[in-house]
Amino acid sequence: MDFLRKDETLDDLQLKGIHVIQKKHAFRFGVDAVLLANFAKVRKNAKVVDLCTGTGIIPFVLAGKTYASNLIGIEIQEEFVEMANRSAQYNELEHKIKFISGDLKDIELIKSIPKVDVVTVNPPYKLYNSGLVNLNNMNAIARHEICCTLEDVIIASRILLRDSGRMYMVHRPDRLVDILYTMRKHRIEPKRIRMVHPSVNKAPNIVLIEGQRDGGTDLKWEPPLYIHTDDGGYTKEIINMYNSDTIVE
Repeated sequence: MDFLRKDETLDDLQLKGIHVIQKKHAFRFGVDAVLLANFAKVRKNAKVVDLCTGTGIIPFVLAGKTYASNLIGIEIQEEFVEMANRSAQYNELEHKIKFISGDLKDIELIKSIPKVDVVTVNPPYKLYNSGLVNLNNMNAIARHEICCTLEDVIIASRILLRDSGRMYMVHRPDRLVDILYTMRKHRIEPKRIRMVHPSVNKAPNIVLIEGQRDGGTDLKWEPPLYIHTDDGGYTKEIINMYNSDTIVE
């Protein structure tokens, strides 16, 4: 099978030989996805759904780092879904990973998926009205709340999660109040937060959040995570995330 199209690249994750197909000039995964995959606690034989999966990076990282039994990625852009399923075939992971083309606002679709232990999501960060956007642009759809809102994501997560199941999200700190309010509104209780800083002397620009379906009120703040050292290199923790084959629970 010819896995690659002329406008695509095959990128090595440096993780158990797994490669991911991406567009050369469209949305490509960044550090956010790697941070989220390492923040999520995925136990042996867990069933996982990744919302807004894009190229499927989070399911592929989790397949390499955990003993999850089944991973499903849901993505509204059909071109990304087709590409992610080719990545699964290339890596011979079709038995474990599959990608579905669908709208997470489609409640019947979400209800048709069996309950899962974990939902991960790297959603669009920017409000729809935050600047002019091209509604047909892949990058705009990935970054702006054009096709779904924060509340849509949290509603879908609640439906998907089994009792006491966990949701893991990466987002921006300036949306933290909205995130916590909306999670509690839909009875996904915030349980763990970690702020991510570009470097020691800079304000956080990423937040990682864990929530539990119908969980009790017990929120823990984890130590800050720094991406870069003072000399511009990656910190030891970030290097370990890219090099480690297992996530410590």
